Amino acid sequence: QLVESGGGLVQAGDSLRLSCKTSDFTFHNYATGWFRQAPGKEREFVATISRNGATRYEADSVKGRFTISRDNTKNELYLQMNSLKPEDTADYYCAVARGFRVVTAPRNADEYDYWGQGTQVTVSS
Repeated sequence: QLVESGGGLVQAGDSLRLSCKTSDFTFHNYATGWFRQAPGKEREFVATISRNGATRYEADSVKGRFTISRDNTKNELYLQMNSLKPEDTADYYCAVARGFRVVTAPRNADEYDYWGQGTQVTVSS
C-alpha cells in the first residue's frame, strides 16, 4: 500500500511538499515516480527517481520548480513543489515500478506496478 500526504489548497507562488510512504514494499527495490491528473484531463508524468536516487527526471512543465527525492531508510518518496501555479492543480499520485536497474528512472505510467490513492493539490490564482 502506498499512502500520499501533503496536498492542500494554496495560493499561486506557494510551496507544498508531498510525501508517499509504504510499509508493504522493500522500497529500495523499486523505482518511484509522481504523476498527476487534473479534472477532465489524462494522467501525466511529473517526476521520477531511480532506486538509488542517482537518476531523476522531471516533466518540462515542472522543471526548476519541483524536486523529487526519496529516503530508502524510511520507505518514503517526496515531491517538493515550489512556485506553484494554478495549472498545477490536480490529484497527485505516487507509484512504484519493479524490475528496473538501480539507476533507471521510468517515465511511462504503464511501467509502474503499484499506485497510491492520490492527494489533491489545488492552487488558487
